Amino acid sequence: NRRKKKDANILEISSIPNPFPELCCSPFASVLSASLLPKVTSRKKQVIKVYSEDDTSRALEVPSDITARDLCQLLILKNHYIDDHSWTLFEQLTHRGLGRAIEDHELVMEVQSNWGVEEESRLYFRKYYAKYEFFKNPVSFFPDHMMSFSSETSAAISHSGILQIFLNSSTYPEIHGFLHAKEQGKKSWKKMYFLLRRSGLYFSTKGTSKEPRHLQFFCEFSNSDMYMSLTGKKISGSPTNYGFCFKPNKSGGTRDVKQLCADDEQSRTCWMTAVRLLKYGMQLYQNYMQPYQVRSGCSPLNMTPMRSISENSLVAMDFSGHRSRIIENPTEALSVAVEEGLAWRRRGCLRLNSHGSPTAMPNIGMSIHRSQSWFHHKISRDEAQRLILQHGLVDGVFLVRDSQSNPKTFVLSLSHGLKIKHFQIVPLEDDGKLFYTLDDGHTRFTDLIQLVEFYQLNKGVLPCKLKHYCARIAV
Repeated sequence: NRRKKKDANILEISSIPNPFPELCCSPFASVLSASLLPKVTSRKKQVIKVYSEDDTSRALEVPSDITARDLCQLLILKNHYIDDHSWTLFEQLTHRGLGRAIEDHELVMEVQSNWGVEEESRLYFRKYYAKYEFFKNPVSFFPDHMMSFSSETSAAISHSGILQIFLNSSTYPEIHGFLHAKEQGKKSWKKMYFLLRRSGLYFSTKGTSKEPRHLQFFCEFSNSDMYMSLTGKKISGSPTNYGFCFKPNKSGGTRDVKQLCADDEQSRTCWMTAVRLLKYGMQLYQNYMQPYQVRSGCSPLNMTPMRSISENSLVAMDFSGHRSRIIENPTEALSVAVEEGLAWRRRGCLRLNSHGSPTAMPNIGMSIHRSQSWFHHKISRDEAQRLILQHGLVDGVFLVRDSQSNPKTFVLSLSHGLKIKHFQIVPLEDDGKLFYTLDDGHTRFTDLIQLVEFYQLNKGVLPCKLKHYCARIAV
């Protein structure tokens, strides 16, 4: 009985878990079984090189499964840039004169794996304001004469409902129109009638006929990427400067590239936007909505970015009397703001000399614009158009540059209505003072900074306000 009771006590003690197993184990024995340890999956890392507009580059060690959006976020943090959701990663095939904006969800390493050994390809980091502009303004992207719908949806369709049809409907709207196509293995181009359907891109062998017996398959998009021509007529010899193409992911050479060319920018934009929606569909909308969902939950298609809490908490104050007061009248607040702005501008025109007394220094006023990000010194008209095109043909994208035809004047290059327009800034001298004007002296400015700030708030003689400036950033 004593022996049984002793054995029972030993079993009872051994069944109690030991809270300090490391004190009872051999230093050479493992405390925990290897099967109990969590399996650590090591993420492979690779080094990539990213370029900026001024051709400076930066090497980064990133995970092999990093997406284009995550890489942009990493560069924004490292360079302390403001994230306005327009930063984009670009792929540029230099020797072919092609480029495209990489979609936010695409894996960067997969993009690089499609590069040929002999190709001179680069990744660029820049702003692209037109990336999701079609969600905000579908009217300018899908003109009525290029779209047709099935009999089920042929009823009156509002422009706001076009995107829902693109994203949700099984009956994809048909895009149709004339395009120039480069003939296979030849240098010649042929103008044909094309149709974009859910199954792919087709062209008609008989005029504008849409009968199945007259339609011939041109290409599909699941295993190819769409690029925009960056050099216009120089490399491809296209009839116009509005070229684009479809390049297979594992292309063996230039023969596998299907090259097309539109007659104008609106037509090219419509074709390329429709192909993006056809290829990625709802994924594009999720990419567009992701920044807003993180910040404020799900929002509708036409939502506008919310103001920050700090902006909502700002109030107009009057400190002119013995006691400060809140200005509740909006008209009075606006007049006070305008008066403060004019007073600040008058004070800004004065500079301090070596003795500390204020004095006017016109030489500084004439060159102070050179430090601004929107000013580009001695670039050509073609280069200005290329910069604006790379930043996206959204209304209000602009830059200011020196005039090549008249060294004493400047030029404001502005994007509006999918076109780039140029306005001459003329210097005027009145009573020994130098002014700048866009409207033959009706509105005068002491320097280019004042001119740009005015047209950022007022449309004036311009077709739209100045909204987004083109800058050569460094990474």
